[in-house]
Amino acid sequence: MNKADLVNWVANKTGMTKKDVTTVLDALIEGVTKTVSSGDAITLTNFGTFLAVKRKASTKRNPKTGAPVKVPAKSVPRFRPGKQFRDMVK
Repeated sequence: MNKADLVNWVANKTGMTKKDVTTVLDALIEGVTKTVSSGDAITLTNFGTFLAVKRKASTKRNPKTGAPVKVPAKSVPRFRPGKQFRDMVK
């Protein structure tokens, strides 16, 4: 399912217009992105948690040359599904 499919599904489920659903979905994505990028987490009960996780600096190997490459520390986004969501996917 892509964004357009999701917008159609939500519009049909709620009776909202596609334009309104797109506006809400864009605002949700922007809110999650800004919150997680600032280092805070967002928890949606029965769904999951969006958060940023810090990775330590490390040394990896270039697969072509085998030469060591230093990878700097960085933050990466993560999603931890909630128990109810995990159980539904099983």
